[in-house]
Amino acid sequence: MTVYKRFLRMIALPCALIVMLVGCSESSDYVAKVEGELILQTELDEALRNQYGAEVLDTLINNKIVEMEAKKEGITVSDETIQTEYDELVESYGGEDAVQDVLEENGLTIDSVKDNIRMYQLTKDVIAASIEIADEEVAQYFTDNKDSYGQAEQVVASHIQLEDEAAAKEVLAKVQAGEDFAELAQSFSLDVDTSDEGGDLGYISRGQMDESFEEVVFSLEKGAVSEVVQTAEGYHIIKVTSKVPAEEAVFDDVKEEVYATMLEERVSEAYTSWLTEKKEQYEIKTK
Repeated sequence: MTVYKRFLRMIALPCALIVMLVGCSESSDYVAKVEGELILQTELDEALRNQYGAEVLDTLINNKIVEMEAKKEGITVSDETIQTEYDELVESYGGEDAVQDVLEENGLTIDSVKDNIRMYQLTKDVIAASIEIADEEVAQYFTDNKDSYGQAEQVVASHIQLEDEAAAKEVLAKVQAGEDFAELAQSFSLDVDTSDEGGDLGYISRGQMDESFEEVVFSLEKGAVSEVVQTAEGYHIIKVTSKVPAEEAVFDDVKEEVYATMLEERVSEAYTSWLTEKKEQYEIKTK
């Protein structure tokens, strides 16, 4: 799961509760009926406050401290930064529609998510201002995690998935006779997610596919077509359209990325102690 997916799930409950608790109505409008008996808005408000009030209040206090510290340090978060983070969140979910579904499930809006992105970034920036990471530490982190920054071997491939071996052999014969692979995938493949795209699976890394499929797809040369391959999902004919060789990472090329990763980790580690220290410096009264 990506950082942004974790972030959205992390803020979903607190944000939704803040909206409900802080924006509670004081009217006696009802929110439900059971056999004609009313459940009032004020009853819902009271139940939410009793169950979640302390948690939400603590979140609001923490946010206020962060904002006050940011003001002292002259730290702000630009609209461009918020939009960039939001765009990456959307991309990690596979598009606006997928994000909108998650928002609706959790009673959130795009504005509320962007506000939480602002607070999340503001918190990071405020704590980061007190963290120093030496160049030697960055270099050592890179050495210890070098594999994760390199380019893993990848294959770009397409496939045609059939239900049984006999049908797969018939289609393979058509491929071998020179018929267009993409058109055959559109006509015969059972994989509805890729058939319209001519069977295109995109970039494949090791560990993504069935072991039998993976063994074949990484052994094929560019432009080659496999024999019939059996997996748990059926029978496949695979065509490799491109190959990306493994490439070792160069420190100077990824130095900034390594630093950003380290800073994120240090901020996360420091958050609780930083907040505890700041709470001792502020006069906080709850009612």
